Amino acid sequence: MKNIKIVYLVVASFLFTFCSNDEPTGPPLWTPDISNVVPYTTADATVAYEAFNKQFYNPTAKLYYSTTEKGGLGSIWTQAIFWDIAMDAYKRTNDPKYLTLIKDIYQGAYQEYDGFNYSNKVKWFIYDDMMWWVISLSRAYEITKNEEYLQNSIKGFEYVWNGSYDPVNGGMFWDFQHSGKNACINYPTVIAAMELYKITGDEEYLTKAKSIYDWSKNNLFEKTTGRVADNKIGNNPGWSDYTYNQGTCIGAAVALYKETKDAAYLNDAKLAADYTKNVMSSAEGILPAEGDWNEQGVLKAIFARYTMALVNDGGQEQYLPWLRKNGDVAWRNRDKNRNIMFRDYDIPCPVLTVQSFEACSAVGIMQIAPPAQK
Repeated sequence: MKNIKIVYLVVASFLFTFCSNDEPTGPPLWTPDISNVVPYTTADATVAYEAFNKQFYNPTAKLYYSTTEKGGLGSIWTQAIFWDIAMDAYKRTNDPKYLTLIKDIYQGAYQEYDGFNYSNKVKWFIYDDMMWWVISLSRAYEITKNEEYLQNSIKGFEYVWNGSYDPVNGGMFWDFQHSGKNACINYPTVIAAMELYKITGDEEYLTKAKSIYDWSKNNLFEKTTGRVADNKIGNNPGWSDYTYNQGTCIGAAVALYKETKDAAYLNDAKLAADYTKNVMSSAEGILPAEGDWNEQGVLKAIFARYTMALVNDGGQEQYLPWLRKNGDVAWRNRDKNRNIMFRDYDIPCPVLTVQSFEACSAVGIMQIAPPAQK
């Protein structure tokens, strides 16, 4: 009996180590049968978004809970991504209640984050958190034409640029201590600059966008494969695969391509998308789960947004069926009692506690990737 127990503990220890490794290492070792997945519809997209809000939106704080247990609020940068999804739902449906929600979420953020006082280093403690909001504020301005949104976007961009940009070696530091230059600040800076350039016409934004993109391509981008490094500390790139880094690289490249018509940008975007599809995804093309009880669950929502920019603004429609398939599989595997989905699209959504981070990404896909026509 003692020997049996020892064998059991050894096997259990191996399985725990194998299954709990969250470092992205490529496609999973198994693929489910997804041949009979039913495509989601526009009605399904609305049901999914309504269910997400029912489970996670806090109407008092006007921001989102971190879990279905409705305890504390989700982290500051993910609230910007949830706001993006609200904008997508409005643009898809033109439903005035979602326009009201866009305005409400802004008020919730304004109250929670010290009126977008970016120098408050208790509320705002890292540069990339600010830049996600800069992007979302500019998008909200385009929808609402509320000048306050635009001014807070401009103010945030200037604050981050002045504190984060390295005028000697180029690139953006992700933290106040300048410990490293991460993809999650550099590529979003390009996207934010291009958003503000589109709105204001100020050529300085375009110049900054090109500068940061060039640094990122030379320091964070593997030019033969399309792989994006997570960071660069000193002279050493950190090669970890994350969908949001692939996505923001795509988004930055597409934004510059749309403005300049320089095919080199479009080629970079396609290379990054192909790496995500062919290397990071499963054999069936299902995006990686990413994360275990942490904010990584939100990453695919960011990837989907900028891959759809590649489809729409880059004219690369070959990526649309891939995104649809991911939405289809996630919707099939939803918790049908709550109509919420999970970060791992391949498996049924857990029936117990689920994070807003991990429930949001497939909802985001369904708002922006138009369903296949029946």
